[in-house]
Amino acid sequence: MSTINLDHLFKPKSVAVIGASNRPHSVGHVLMRNLLAGGFDGPIMPVNPRSQSIGGVLAYPDVNSLPVVPELAVICVPPKAVVPVMECLAEKGCLAAIVLTAGLGAEQYDDKRTVKQAMLDIAAQRKMRLLGPNCLGLMVPGIGLNASFSHQNIGSGKIAFVSQSGALCTAVLDWAAARGIGFSHFISLGECDDVDFGDVIDYLGSDPNTRAIMLYIESIHERRSFISAARAASRNKPILCIKSGRFAEGAAAAASHTGALAGADDVFDAAIKRAGVLRVYTVSEMFSAAETLSRMRPFRGDKLGIVTNGGGIGVLAVDALIERQGHLAQLDDSTIAELDKVLPPTWSRANPVDIIGDAPGERYAKAIETVLTDSNIDSLLVMHAPTAITDPVEVARGVIDKIKDSKKNILTNWVGEATVAEARNMFYAAGIPTYRTPENAVAAFQHMVNYRKLQDLLMETPPSVPRDYTPQTDKARSIIHSAIHAGRDMLTEPEAKAVLECYGINTVKTIAASDVEEAVRTADDIGYPIALKILSDDISHKSDVGGVVLNLDSSDEVRAAATKMQRTIAQKFPKARLRGFTIQEMVTRAGARELIVGMTTDPIFGPVILFGHGGVEVEVVRDRAMALPPLNMKLARELVEGTRIYKLLKGYRDVPPVNLEDLYMTLVRLSQLVVHLGEVVELDMNPLLADQHGVIALDARIKVTPKVVSDDKRLAIHPYPRHLKQELVMDDGTTYLLRPIKPEDEPAHYEFMSRLTPEDIHFRFFGSVRELPHSEMARQTQLDYDRDMAFLAVVPDGPEQGQIHGIVQVVIDPNNEHAEYAIMVRSDIKGRGLGRVLMEQMIAYCRRKGTETFIGQVLPSNRRMLTLCEKLGFSRKYIPDEDVFEVTLPLQRDAE
Repeated sequence: MSTINLDHLFKPKSVAVIGASNRPHSVGHVLMRNLLAGGFDGPIMPVNPRSQSIGGVLAYPDVNSLPVVPELAVICVPPKAVVPVMECLAEKGCLAAIVLTAGLGAEQYDDKRTVKQAMLDIAAQRKMRLLGPNCLGLMVPGIGLNASFSHQNIGSGKIAFVSQSGALCTAVLDWAAARGIGFSHFISLGECDDVDFGDVIDYLGSDPNTRAIMLYIESIHERRSFISAARAASRNKPILCIKSGRFAEGAAAAASHTGALAGADDVFDAAIKRAGVLRVYTVSEMFSAAETLSRMRPFRGDKLGIVTNGGGIGVLAVDALIERQGHLAQLDDSTIAELDKVLPPTWSRANPVDIIGDAPGERYAKAIETVLTDSNIDSLLVMHAPTAITDPVEVARGVIDKIKDSKKNILTNWVGEATVAEARNMFYAAGIPTYRTPENAVAAFQHMVNYRKLQDLLMETPPSVPRDYTPQTDKARSIIHSAIHAGRDMLTEPEAKAVLECYGINTVKTIAASDVEEAVRTADDIGYPIALKILSDDISHKSDVGGVVLNLDSSDEVRAAATKMQRTIAQKFPKARLRGFTIQEMVTRAGARELIVGMTTDPIFGPVILFGHGGVEVEVVRDRAMALPPLNMKLARELVEGTRIYKLLKGYRDVPPVNLEDLYMTLVRLSQLVVHLGEVVELDMNPLLADQHGVIALDARIKVTPKVVSDDKRLAIHPYPRHLKQELVMDDGTTYLLRPIKPEDEPAHYEFMSRLTPEDIHFRFFGSVRELPHSEMARQTQLDYDRDMAFLAVVPDGPEQGQIHGIVQVVIDPNNEHAEYAIMVRSDIKGRGLGRVLMEQMIAYCRRKGTETFIGQVLPSNRRMLTLCEKLGFSRKYIPDEDVFEVTLPLQRDAE
């Protein structure tokens, strides 16, 4: 994850083409033709040892003969020639290259390294950035750069398109050219061996010329960099994606129902939702959504109003809206009364507002003006079907004049083609989204709704997790390691339930018995009725093989059932090793729901948590949703609400709702188990019984592995860094808990801000701030721990328990070069040394992380902070234009 030297790739001042050619239809020929025709105003230097000129431009025999160091090199030579070219470029000081050549992984040297690996080794040594190999190239129309062998040039625009597929790139170029759509960047990633989605999203996320980012994804190579970059960029601009291979399923031989149910596409959906990326399914839908979202005004709600001159197209729009689970606004009585004054008596008197087929622009304008005042309407769709007595252009002009200053989102749908083409162009020119069909217009509105939901998820403050809960991680790990040392990768049911109990997850009492008679004695001790299950390391789904018998009421029934179970297993599965039986009390709850909760390990995104409709028919019903850990209460709620069974869980008729808070807490605790115990690779609780009293796991299975990787490699999202918590005792005896900030800290952060003096606020924000909006506070509390950090000094106990006395925060750039800090300490406790302690802790953290420089900006009047920085070894430089001191502390040089 790095944007180092990407400016040389996307904003080069000179370009060299190694492999340029005069041979018609060759890659080198098309590439040079595109570069020369694009209008790039820097030097274009073709390299070809057999030609004096290429396309009328002086050619050079080799890289060493180039008159200047190229900022960007485009390589289109045979595979064996790539590495010598790279060596020459690296020696010359080139810092970016596009490798169009394919097949680099198939060619090997004597040392068994492939051409691809040798190329990457050279690039890594010199920090040279590589796009490709096996890609179409790159276009940046704003600077006239067409460094591709595309058949189609493009115009400049505000949308960036990034694709792994060269074939799709050419199709999209044709599609966009036919519609006059331009781009800020058009990037073919190819095999993503260096520059990957995360790098490009980070770069485009801060590019002022890019208003929206569109992705075509075949696979994700660097999961954490992708999610971190997308999460950061999507707070500033829409990111949309198409994902191919939607119906590829995971391994069929999964040891749990969760493993069998967790399709790769479901996991991808969960990942991009967590990152704030909106998924679409066609190229046309992607462009429509990008155009809509990039022009979207502040979004107020999800209720749509419709004004139309045709009842039929209005009904089509409503059908499309309801099909997409959208909400049609209900007109206020006062709105209907006002419309009665300006519309013909035969108007629909409801939403959609049908203003009759002969409506001219003036009638549209009056209807729109009235409807927009209705507080029930959040966005408005204006529709028009051409008739013999109306002029689509005149109507469009009347609509544009009326809606151009509206604060609500307006979409338009002029149905037809040639007759309404000019009107559509007027909407384009006015910056008003317009669509060819009612269905497309409604889809665009729902994109706005879904995008806003994603943004709200990124900004929503989660409720706090109860504090009176501490998992018994060491005990759980001991149970797992005992099984691993015994050579098993599946825990027994009692072991699995014991691990769950260590994390506060309620399970039914289960006891193992080695033979039939011990099973009878155990059943007598537990009390009847009981459930009897086979205990075998070789049988995962016990009910599928007759290994489960329920509601046994006596010792005779237990003895008979156990004997039959042994006989059946011996006949059907003679190689299965039987360890005995498990006996558990029967749990029967009227109206309870059978659920499944579990986790599996996706080969790309790592651990993923599943929730859904459980029981023996779980794989037939297939009602489930997935989420990436770590979870909090908010994310757990979103996971449950993503299933069909959620409606039943809320209660209906005389069936009371289940205890949803207990269910959410169970999911959070499972998430903690997954984060803490890297040995767990698959887990099932099926059924998990849920009713108004809470939840209880009736059955559980856990698959483990001795090959534990670090959290950095295992989890797609950096979990809360709990290992950074520590207790601080100040010189005056005051004790603080120093810990990383959490999303749940937002209310306490507001309370902390309320206790700051105007001077404190001025020193921190360089101005007067009355109260930070929720969106800004969410940015400060909901951190991506991969790239940002904030430490709180919290009072651990006493009358002020939970109060924040000081905060230090850093924002680290994607290259880990600079950490820009900000610090606040309450005025009434200054002088205790807390500010210095917070700074020292953050400096130490950044030093361990490998960050190169610690920087900040300090007002000249903030003498206390300037003095502290001086004592800590910062250098400072006054910046007159901003009237601030920039303070700088080199970290790694100090460490050496």
